[in-house]
Amino acid sequence: MSERTSSPERWRPWGREGGGRLDAVVGALLCLIVLAAAGAIGLALKQPWLFPSLGPTVMLFFASPAEKSSRPVNALVGHLVALAVGYAAFVTFGLTGMQSAPVGGLTPAYLAAGATSVAVTTLVLQLIRLPHPPAGATTLIVSLGILSTPPDLLVMTGAVVLVVAAGWALNVARGRWRSTTTGR
Repeated sequence: MSERTSSPERWRPWGREGGGRLDAVVGALLCLIVLAAAGAIGLALKQPWLFPSLGPTVMLFFASPAEKSSRPVNALVGHLVALAVGYAAFVTFGLTGMQSAPVGGLTPAYLAAGATSVAVTTLVLQLIRLPHPPAGATTLIVSLGILSTPPDLLVMTGAVVLVVAAGWALNVARGRWRSTTTGR
């Protein structure tokens, strides 16, 4: 039997360890598909189902699926913690009803809310051992008032669940993940 057929990992276009040009193209296409699906739902519902921190999440899923921070549980918990902490900082620093930082300018209150939200999100995720760096962007999106109303938070939660479920399903189909917690 030839070397090519004796080891399924060697001939599969995207083997378990990935790498190679075809794997890069497949990963990029999967990022496109997942984010386009979230965006299409957002367009249909006229809601923000596509927001910046979903980009690095899908990149982790499809470019670095073996990394601990790429695990589905890390992504789901990371973004949910970030949403809660970001909103708590937004309210605590008295920013409800204010223009968002990008529109009205960065104020001392927005500075404090943003920095505090990232620090607390990092602390919580490290303490529970579920790091997911894109959650740092999610907490800033909320604490800086970009998407900060309760309906925005519900929509963001739905988008996170969709992206994590799609990322998990596609990586399981590719033979990259078997478990939602270990990602292996």
